[in-house]
Amino acid sequence: MAIFGDKLRQLRLECDLSLSRFAAQVKYDKGYLSRLETGKKAPSEEVARACDVTLNARGELIAAAHADIAANRDLRPWQTAELISRIHKSDTDAITIDALHSTIFELGCEYAYRDAESLRNEAHDWLRRIAGMLRKPVGLKAHTELLTATGWLALLVGCLEYDMGLRTAAEVTRTAAHKLGEEAGNTEIIGWSHEMSAWFALTQGRYRDVIGPACAAQDISHDHSVVVQLIAQEAKALARIDEPRKLRATLERGHAVLGKFPVPERTDNHFIVDPAKWDFYAMDAYRLAGEDSLAVMHANAVLASSIGPDGTIRAPMRRAEAQLTLGVAAAREGNLDHAISLGREALESGRKSIPSLLMVAGELDAILEERYSREPETEEFRELLRSLR
Repeated sequence: MAIFGDKLRQLRLECDLSLSRFAAQVKYDKGYLSRLETGKKAPSEEVARACDVTLNARGELIAAAHADIAANRDLRPWQTAELISRIHKSDTDAITIDALHSTIFELGCEYAYRDAESLRNEAHDWLRRIAGMLRKPVGLKAHTELLTATGWLALLVGCLEYDMGLRTAAEVTRTAAHKLGEEAGNTEIIGWSHEMSAWFALTQGRYRDVIGPACAAQDISHDHSVVVQLIAQEAKALARIDEPRKLRATLERGHAVLGKFPVPERTDNHFIVDPAKWDFYAMDAYRLAGEDSLAVMHANAVLASSIGPDGTIRAPMRRAEAQLTLGVAAAREGNLDHAISLGREALESGRKSIPSLLMVAGELDAILEERYSREPETEEFRELLRSLR
C-alpha cells in the first residue's frame, strides 16, 4: 500500500502539469516518473526531494517516500487479524473479564513510552492466551464483554502497528476492531476505529479522507471523549488544505467540547483524552497554518506537560513532535543551528510513531532544502531521518 505515487500524481494534477511538463521541470525521465506514480517503482530520496520542491509540497513527498520504505518491512500484515478471528470464532468459557479489562487498560497506559514492538508482542500473547481459554459457550453478557475487551486490545495493537510503519497490518487490525465494536454495540470502540482511520489518512497525505469520516464519526461518538480527538484530526487536515477560517472555528469547537467532559482520574491511557493534549493538537494545526507564534506557544506547553514531577519524560512521542515544531519555527526565523539541534533531539528520541514523526520531520526537511541545502548540518539531519526507516 504505497502512498508516494498517489500523492505525487495528486499534487502534479493540482498544479495542472502534464507528465511531460513535470518531467521537464523536475529533470527526471517521464517514464520513470510514470512508474513512480503507479507504484511500479520505489522513489529514491533524491527524486522525492526534487518532486517536493517542484510541486511545493512542504515536505509531504519526502515524508511519503520515507514512510513507504518503512512500510516495506511489513511481512505479516494479517497476523493480528488472524489472532482476533480465532478468539471471535471460538466457543467461549467464563473467564475473569474484569481482570482482562484491567490488563488491557494497563497495556494502554504503557503505549506512550514502551517500545512498540515489545508491547505489540505482549498484546499478541494476550490474544493467544484468550484464544486458548475460550472453548465453551457463555452467556450473552459475557460474550459481549469479551468482544469489547478484544476490541480494545485490537485498537491498541493497530496503533502500535502503525507507529512501527506497518500500514497494511494496522489497517487490517483497525478494521477488525471496528467490527468487534459493532458486534459488541460499543460506540466508543467504533469511534476510536474511525479516529485511527483519520490518523492514517492524515499521515498519508489523504486530507479529504480525514475530514468526511472524522465529521461523520463525531455524531456516532459524541458521548465519548474520542469525539475531541476526531475534531482535532479534522483541524489538522484543514490546516494542511489551507482553510484558515474553518481551522480556527474547528479548534474553538474542539476546545469547547473538551471542556464538557470531566477531567479523567487517569490520563496516561492512550484511549483517554488528556485535556493537556489539546496543546498538542493546536500546535500541529498552527504550525501548518504558518502561525508560528501560536505553534511555538502550544509546543512549549507540550514540552512542559511531557515531563513528570520526577523529571522523567512521560510522553516522548508528543515531545518529539513539539521539538520538531520548534525546529520548523527556528528554521523559518533563520536559526539553523537551533533548528538542527531540535530536530536531532526529536529523531533520536526512544519511543516513536514513525508516520507521525516523518510527517513533521518532512516539513523541516523541506525548509532546510529551501533555505540551507548546501549546509553540512542539513545532510546530518537527513542521515538521522533515513535512520527512521
